[in-house]
Amino acid sequence: MPKATNADDSDAPDGVQIDLISGERMAGMATMEKIRMILDGVHDGNIVILEEGLTPDEESRLIEVTMAEISPDEFNGIEIETYPKSETRDSSLLGRIMGSDETEAKLTVIGPANQIETLHKDETLISALVSRN
Repeated sequence: MPKATNADDSDAPDGVQIDLISGERMAGMATMEKIRMILDGVHDGNIVILEEGLTPDEESRLIEVTMAEISPDEFNGIEIETYPKSETRDSSLLGRIMGSDETEAKLTVIGPANQIETLHKDETLISALVSRN
């Protein structure tokens, strides 16, 4: 049986690891658990993609914690891009008035600021250039 490897093995392929995190996994976590999981991945040089994104308060807290952790020689911060999924739920006038689109799931891409550069973003596409440092 072949030996399982992880990203820390010296014989691992050179590339960028992408962590795709489901909304189900995030749903059971407290805000600081989510932030720590995201930042730990980014500190390791990974790109983190959240299926359902963060709430505005969680995103603000992520930015606050990131700013506190920036160090010129070790951590340059994060690049974050978010866009809403298509309105498949309640897009009626009543639904919009009741605020259902505030909780609409959204895809979020987060990565090290010195490795990911957003080339294009619109309501249906995030295009990014990812480099390995």
